[in-house]
Amino acid sequence: MIKYILKRLLNMIPVIFIISILIFATVRSMPGDPVNAYLGMGSKVTPEQKEVIREQLGLNGPMHEQYIRWAGRLVQGDLGESIKYKKPVTELIGEYIWNTFLLNVISLILAVLVSIPIGIKQATKKYSKFDNFWTVFSLFGISVPTFFFGLVLVFFLSLQLGLLPMNGMRDPIQAAFGYPNIFANLADVASHMVIPVIVLAFGSFSSLSRYVRNAMIDVINQDYIRTARAKGLKEKVVIYRHAFKNALIPLVTLLGSYIPSLFSGAMILETVFLWPGLGWILIEAINSRDLSVTTAVLLFSAVLMLLGNLLSDVLYSVVDPRIKTE
Repeated sequence: MIKYILKRLLNMIPVIFIISILIFATVRSMPGDPVNAYLGMGSKVTPEQKEVIREQLGLNGPMHEQYIRWAGRLVQGDLGESIKYKKPVTELIGEYIWNTFLLNVISLILAVLVSIPIGIKQATKKYSKFDNFWTVFSLFGISVPTFFFGLVLVFFLSLQLGLLPMNGMRDPIQAAFGYPNIFANLADVASHMVIPVIVLAFGSFSSLSRYVRNAMIDVINQDYIRTARAKGLKEKVVIYRHAFKNALIPLVTLLGSYIPSLFSGAMILETVFLWPGLGWILIEAINSRDLSVTTAVLLFSAVLMLLGNLLSDVLYSVVDPRIKTE
């Protein structure tokens, strides 16, 4: 297993190299001058001073020379400095990544806890009213854009009923004057998380429940399940110990694809709710032509996607010992 993982990690190096070239070239080809974004509106700077700033930002010279300088700093762990936030990109990512992780982990756990029992019951009661209701519900969840569903919840729960805050991670007034204790801080963050978590969990549940249902239907129709029932085993034992264990393989594939989103964030959703995560700062970086932040976050997301695929392959052998990683 360790040999297989090391081999896969080594094979990722050329893939990451090619991806980094594509991301770097694409970001550097974005319209707009990063130097003007760095100086701000109405700045009176001579062309000579602009060239000095351009050199300081590493934006001078041909594209391939810029990439070589950027890649050399990347190997040393230097992702550059943010134009917008005036701080190192590594520090900026470290500051916002845990906000994204907190939001996405809670929503994914909630989606898994709800989708698995519902998907299993759908499979055991195929074409029943229960199955038809949740099938339509999941199709609705897949079809409706997350930002639209989020705006609907904000309209009813925040604007109409006043039950929950609209956006952000903390109340600005409480955060400015300080919280009386840690529990007040946690309660404030939790209240701001409710709507984003519901929206993210709703989208994840819609796809997960369909995967669980279809995987369970395929397994339930296998001969060994009929044999287990013929031996007189209880239905719960047949479903949860035999059928569900073998239905985990396609579910593991899907969960592996969710790993990158735990850290890279949901760009549109974080922007709608002004949630200070990596998705939000990526949109801010694109709008402000912050090339260092944009390149770093996109490359980070790509690496997480590759690691998610590796994790899925490794979990295959854990779920089903018949699958050999060798």
